[in-house]
Amino acid sequence: MTRILALVLAAATATAAWSQELIDKGFVHGWNLMVDPALGNGCLIQTVYEDLSVVRLGYDRTGNRGYFTVFNKNWGSIEDGGSYPITFDLDGERFEATAIGANKGKVRGATVFFTDREFVHAIAQRKVMTVYGAEGQQVMAIDLKGTSKALEYARECQKAQN
Repeated sequence: MTRILALVLAAATATAAWSQELIDKGFVHGWNLMVDPALGNGCLIQTVYEDLSVVRLGYDRTGNRGYFTVFNKNWGSIEDGGSYPITFDLDGERFEATAIGANKGKVRGATVFFTDREFVHAIAQRKVMTVYGAEGQQVMAIDLKGTSKALEYARECQKAQN
């Protein structure tokens, strides 16, 4: 229980710098369900992994797109607004993308925006997402357990916002 509380506190601290006004909608299948007024009341799911990486999947209604964001305070070389070519591997299926860096002092991260809804479905149907950097180095591997159900809640949340 202490470890879970520590992870929740780390997530709250890490994400507070990025978005001050997230609206909590509950906890579902290992993910927090939230609404971000800064993104047109876009719904998102967020979780924290053991390395204290904070992962978000959500809707950006201001840009009519989805996004995948990872924050990790140990990513010291991320430049705010920088472009980073990455590869997502979803149980062997690869997707190329460009991540946009965010450096908010102590909180660093990267976001990939996407308009292809099939990418979200691909995430929901897989077990592990591995992210690789430009030189092929593994950046992180994410267990997707509970993601499919949590994304169902995010879809319902988004319908309610419309």
